[in-house]
Amino acid sequence: MIMRFGMILLCLLLLASCGQAMSAGNLKKAGLLVPDTINDQVWGTKGYKGMLKIQSHHNIEVYYKEGMNSQMVVERAVKEFDQKGVNIIFGHGNEYSEYFNKISKKYPNIHFVSFNGDAKNSNTTSLNFEAYAMGFFGGMIAGHMTKTDTIGIIAAYEWQPEIEGFYEGANYENENVKVIIEYVGNWDDGTQAFQSLDRIFAKNADVIYPAGDGYNVPVIEKVKEKGHYAIGYISDQSDLGESAVLTSTIQHVDVLYELVAERFNEGKLKSGNLSFDFQDEVITLGKFSPNVDKEYVDLINAAIEKYKKTGKLPNE
Repeated sequence: MIMRFGMILLCLLLLASCGQAMSAGNLKKAGLLVPDTINDQVWGTKGYKGMLKIQSHHNIEVYYKEGMNSQMVVERAVKEFDQKGVNIIFGHGNEYSEYFNKISKKYPNIHFVSFNGDAKNSNTTSLNFEAYAMGFFGGMIAGHMTKTDTIGIIAAYEWQPEIEGFYEGANYENENVKVIIEYVGNWDDGTQAFQSLDRIFAKNADVIYPAGDGYNVPVIEKVKEKGHYAIGYISDQSDLGESAVLTSTIQHVDVLYELVAERFNEGKLKSGNLSFDFQDEVITLGKFSPNVDKEYVDLINAAIEKYKKTGKLPNE
């Protein structure tokens, strides 16, 4: 009788341990919403690659929807994801923080993740890239490499912290530099971006920083045709031309996606606003052009390492 009871107890313990192992992971299925397309080769593409990493690493189903650019379509997509059993949704842009704040309470079993916004509910998180420093180091390189002492920035919006950083970095490196900033007012408006580029070229700029998504690659191609330099944006864009692309200011969105999914799976993903920078290895500079002298590359790399340890930029 005692032996039989012991066997039963052992079986119950084994079942319990099996149940704990099966339920240890919180991540079931993941969804991605992008405002435009996953094929822009910059921001949207990085989000999609992040989802593929989650799919591969966790062996789960992932879904994505493009053109999610209003409260109505987002609510419809979230409802559909919920029906599929999705329990974490990435809104790939700052606009999603507001969308998610309004609807997240209706879906307590889903965690909502957005970028560069203000997450207000217990099941919402905003991932904020501290982009000022990456812009600063990119600006330093532009200030070092310009031959005309004139640099151009084609920004999407005024609020982008990398724009201010780029301006400050260029002026820190080269006190004679003139920085021309043009605002497109859109992440993807190629027509407006090319008009801005023409105006910048007319003012003798020879290093261009196209800080946008859809127009980024075409602008760099135009810069190459002129025989000028560019600083890449979001992705390592050295493959567009090693001699033309001096370096790139990279946000490793795909790496951050995997990091967030891992934290969520372990029950460690915090709500609210989380910040990430060079210290977290999700922001870096890209491959340097051979046209940038090695001594200066070493100087920049040393400055980045110091910033990682102290949080201080070269002008501080």
